[in-house]
Amino acid sequence: MPQGYGDAARQLSLFVFAELCYEAVRGIAEGSANQAFAHARSVIDFQGSIGLNFEESLQDWTLQFGWLIDVANFAYMNSHFVVTTVFLVWLYIYRNEHFYFVRNMFLVAMGLALVGYTLLPTAPPRFFEELGFVDTLDQVSVNHDSAFVQMFVNPYAAIPSMHCAFALMVGVAGARVSRHLATRVLWCLYPLFVLWVVMVTGNHFWLDGAIGWIVAGLAALAALQLARLRPTAWAWQPATA
Repeated sequence: MPQGYGDAARQLSLFVFAELCYEAVRGIAEGSANQAFAHARSVIDFQGSIGLNFEESLQDWTLQFGWLIDVANFAYMNSHFVVTTVFLVWLYIYRNEHFYFVRNMFLVAMGLALVGYTLLPTAPPRFFEELGFVDTLDQVSVNHDSAFVQMFVNPYAAIPSMHCAFALMVGVAGARVSRHLATRVLWCLYPLFVLWVVMVTGNHFWLDGAIGWIVAGLAALAALQLARLRPTAWAWQPATA
């Protein structure tokens, strides 16, 4: 461990605590169903007003290819936690000088997301079957109505899309620490891939993803400000003590 096992345990405990708060508060603060559907309708109306309601057409085209939907379903269920967790562990061990900046960025983003879920509950596209949307995760036996799932998943947490926020933070950080062109390109494409995934699975509108990217940007700005408080520990390139 680059900073010793004590520091590793502290970082793990911090993320576990933050994740438990994130999931618990998100699951409890579901908000009003009427408000959530009204906000979703506002998203649909706004996107329609600028001629960019394309998610249903994109999903409809993707459904023609079973393997593509399988890829999207698998990625939706695994990218948010598996890829993010593996990347953060790798970053801590092998690029430790950058880890604390990224950690602060993630914690700020998660806090902003909870504010968004509380103030702006929004239903995802999969609830609008009358518009042609399909809940593709039903194909892999993910029951959104089960009591266990509802304990940890807020069905009205479409804004912001934290799949997209996490993907952008991981993608940019991964690209910056990569030493090979191929991996740098893959990390740059990763946020776009996740945006495609959340749309074709019926879990987010493109606007949800864009707001998730804005949350990631605000979190990066906050991490820059925090780095001024401890430049030798929290900066992307820590200053010498």
